[in-house]
Amino acid sequence: MKLRALSAACALLIAGLAAACQPAGPTGTLTVPAGQPIHIGTLLVITTADADLGLDSQYGARVAAQLHGPIMGHEIQFTHQDDQCSAEGGTTGARALVADPQIAAIIGTSCSSSGVPASQIASQSGILMVSPSNTAPSLTAPATRQAYYARTAHNDRVQGAAMAQFAREVLGVTRAASVHDGSPYSEQLQQVFRDSFEAAGGTLTAPAQAVAPADTDFRQVLTTLAGGDPELIYYPIFTAGGALMTQQARENPDLEGVHLAGADGMQSPTFLNSAGEAAIGLYASGPDLAFAGTFYADTFLPAYRQISQTQAPLSVFHAHSFDAMNMVIEAIKAVAVQNADGSLTINREALRDRFLEFANYQGLTGNLTCDENGDCADPKISVSEVERIADAADPTQCGAASETVCFLRIWP
Repeated sequence: MKLRALSAACALLIAGLAAACQPAGPTGTLTVPAGQPIHIGTLLVITTADADLGLDSQYGARVAAQLHGPIMGHEIQFTHQDDQCSAEGGTTGARALVADPQIAAIIGTSCSSSGVPASQIASQSGILMVSPSNTAPSLTAPATRQAYYARTAHNDRVQGAAMAQFAREVLGVTRAASVHDGSPYSEQLQQVFRDSFEAAGGTLTAPAQAVAPADTDFRQVLTTLAGGDPELIYYPIFTAGGALMTQQARENPDLEGVHLAGADGMQSPTFLNSAGEAAIGLYASGPDLAFAGTFYADTFLPAYRQISQTQAPLSVFHAHSFDAMNMVIEAIKAVAVQNADGSLTINREALRDRFLEFANYQGLTGNLTCDENGDCADPKISVSEVERIADAADPTQCGAASETVCFLRIWP
């Protein structure tokens, strides 16, 4: 008896320790009391050099909430956390959000590096998390995708292939090199580019070069790449490192005439202001923002400007966040039960399942259909070139812009 009692006590202790290692948070159902708001968390990068990326998405979600209004009589209330574009930030922010039992869903993360741990924490707590800008293929790969995760951003299997096509068919490049910063986004995107470029008959002039997100001196890496005589260098990294690498590449005489190319992580006014004149002529792949119809210009942008207090969007995923938030709202409306006292009951698993059932949803970014792995985007990729605003054929079509230069869509 004593042995059995001791064993039972040990089992309880072990179970308690295991539970303590798991992030605390809600599971099962959520009850929104009568007269109380529905809480939506955002987990986006809103500080550091990459803040333009996350604030842009935050504003997109807020526009959606403002234009829609209350959900079944309940106002929408946001709780904002900072993913810091890092695994550490994603972990801390996700834990803070799931600790709130009233959080119905999370819009986030901005960066794939923060999305990896955050999606695990949210899924363990049974909270739907929808990213407007995570693009790393691993986040929706069947073997690594988390059960409550989805995204309205494209999968970089599409973006990397599109950039390789642009390099080969438009620029006529036959020799290319690449750099990544070790993040899931950067490393996986440049690998897709490399594979697609080779499959299209191109030659890779060097192994992929790795840098760190906090690096400031890229001269040795650039010298190594110059030795292979590439015609294009693709470095899909983020704002601070991208600006410095662009400046240092322009200073290297052995890279004169070499095409420089980045991706959506660099498409922001902060990058343009930091890189200065060196950015002119740089290409960047990213989501195509050539929206059909007049809603974007006539309704979305005025609301965005009012909320953000900026004249133009800060980055390229505001529309994807707008769609993510609207889809969350529609999913809540579909599964919430309105009780006699005015409260709402939301089954979290039903909310996740309803979100993944979206098919041909008419969003700002296109017709969105979710697959079983959470990829919901209508993936359209374009390439922009940094041009002087005075030289741009139609400056009103600029994406992210500074006072003097902008990302102007040139392909397709």
